Amino acid sequence: MTAPRRPAPSPIETLAQAAGVSIQWADAFERPHRVPPETLERVLTALGHPCGTAADIARALAALQAPPGLPGLMTADAGREVVLPGIVPSVPVELEGETPRRLILRPHREGSVFTAPKTPGYHVLRIGSQSVRLAVAPHSAPSVAERTGRARAFGVAAQVYGLREAGDGGIGHLGAVAALAERLAGFGAHAVALSPLHALFSAAPERFSPYAPSSRLALNPLLADTAALFPGRGIEDAPEDEDGFIDWPRAARRKLAHLRRLFDTLDTFPDTAAGFAAFAAQPGDDLARHALFEALHAAMMAEGHGPDWRRWPAPLRDPDDPAVAEFASARVEEVRFHLFLQWLAGRSLADAQARARAAGMGIGLIADLAVGLDPAGGQAWSRPGDLLAGLAIGAPPDLINIAGQNWGLTAISPTALAALNFEPFLAAIRAALRHAGGVRIDHILGLRRLWLVPDGAGAGEGAYLTYPLEDLLRLVAIEAHAHGAIAIGEDLGTVPEGLREEMSARGILGMRVLPFERHADGGFLPPQEWQREAAAMTSTHDLPTIAGWWAGRDLHWRARIAACDVAAEALTARDGERAALAAAAAETGIAPTLDDADDAVDAAIAYVAQSACDLAIIPLEDLLGLDESPNLPGTVDEHPNWRRRMAAPAGDLLAAPKVKARLSLLQLTRGEGAAEQ
Repeated sequence: MTAPRRPAPSPIETLAQAAGVSIQWADAFERPHRVPPETLERVLTALGHPCGTAADIARALAALQAPPGLPGLMTADAGREVVLPGIVPSVPVELEGETPRRLILRPHREGSVFTAPKTPGYHVLRIGSQSVRLAVAPHSAPSVAERTGRARAFGVAAQVYGLREAGDGGIGHLGAVAALAERLAGFGAHAVALSPLHALFSAAPERFSPYAPSSRLALNPLLADTAALFPGRGIEDAPEDEDGFIDWPRAARRKLAHLRRLFDTLDTFPDTAAGFAAFAAQPGDDLARHALFEALHAAMMAEGHGPDWRRWPAPLRDPDDPAVAEFASARVEEVRFHLFLQWLAGRSLADAQARARAAGMGIGLIADLAVGLDPAGGQAWSRPGDLLAGLAIGAPPDLINIAGQNWGLTAISPTALAALNFEPFLAAIRAALRHAGGVRIDHILGLRRLWLVPDGAGAGEGAYLTYPLEDLLRLVAIEAHAHGAIAIGEDLGTVPEGLREEMSARGILGMRVLPFERHADGGFLPPQEWQREAAAMTSTHDLPTIAGWWAGRDLHWRARIAACDVAAEALTARDGERAALAAAAAETGIAPTLDDADDAVDAAIAYVAQSACDLAIIPLEDLLGLDESPNLPGTVDEHPNWRRRMAAPAGDLLAAPKVKARLSLLQLTRGEGAAEQ
């Protein structure tokens, strides 16, 4: 029986394909869905391809199909062939340097080809009268073994804001991260993976999700540690709310007031003042513009214009407008204060990484690069041409989210990537790696494609937009190599075919999370069969903790929010999952039975520790056996997302007998006492 013939693409579908917009997508059951023409029209129009009439479509298609010139930046692999499209072998091509080197071109069906330099990094090609930047990727990003000296290593994941230290003012900071890293290093840990440190909104502290940042190029000053630079000038602890959660608006206002007092008395700390003065003399454009936005944002809110810059008076929406320069001149100290906050946060992060490495960690801190940005934030204001406009990123309908997801975030535009020589992406990667030994790329699936939802449309009324995956993965490998850092990609969800193989070929680790490492029959995959080039985890910030999963806390939360009883089917399914974990623990010799949540946590950590993965990362919540998770996806105020704090400082937490036993197990399996594989 022959398969039904697919209908020929319509004109708007032809335009969509030329623009990198997929005209169909597959659901969780691999059933194909065709994107409606009205959705394509809205997505294409937002991308800058007017298509309301046949003439519009013809013009837009002609523009996209015009022969491209040489790009400003090309990526390549060290020592491999590079194609120069449209360039004949007789054109002189030189590799610039102290002594320019003439390259030998060979004929190719698309133009000519040459062999890339063997040295990774950025080179300049002189092609006739043109210059092209050549980004040469290493054969692999640095490996865990190269950074740690261990065949298999382990680390812990922590939500920075949730850590606790005396005098932290109610919000965990980078000093607590350093203390945690030093304690963990004593057990043989080589990494601390952190929640995103991106800048949020100082004047709107109620917007505290670390995955909806104002800017990925600046840091969150509320996470700065002032103790080292301002000895004796601590902040008293802020009371938490009645449930023991972080009261973000209250705690943020207190800490910002404290930071302002430090700034106003900076001259009483001469060495600190000199350090800031040197930084302020050359802050970098991105941080300078972020500081300006923060000052302007506070002023606009105080004047009743609201937090969204897109609704401010028109002249103030453009960072290059004279009105903005006039504001900056009139509010020099306000702008300088926010620049001080960036310097202080940067110093705190650098100090935490230095302390982690000094304690013996081969990797140290692993930064988290969020997938997108708040379109009302500072980066969208200062660099609007980098980002998608009129479109939000999310995910199509699946088994869990039957209506699809709209994350309300914007992302870098692939058109901007090409026009700006990938600088927007490089800026984000470099900012993440500036003071870190690794980076976790949130939703790395977005380097191949992103689900885009037009403003005002339902989450399922979107389409996938293609991104230049090969170029982006090469750039990740180059920057990881340059910074001596590992790279991890969150490859969970509906993973495009071949993506994991391409990541592995670049030395970019995937993520293998215990609840998802299952056979089709529901049984758990034996740990020795897990993919080696990956970071193994018991859970993530978006999943229930192991203790919470065992107790069904996530099911009860969903039922509480829906004001109903937990469905009998869900309880039965969870019983089966618990039995499957118990069977896997018995089969691997980890534990003969699992009688309670503590047994389940011990077994899960042991299971992940035994995995074949290069790196194991245990969330701090699982190490401590907690039953509540940092985040419940799909909720905003219904669940205390990003508000939970640890009960005590790191030293006290890790001293508990059960926690020490779990760390000792990890040390025995993957630390100094482990047998090499």
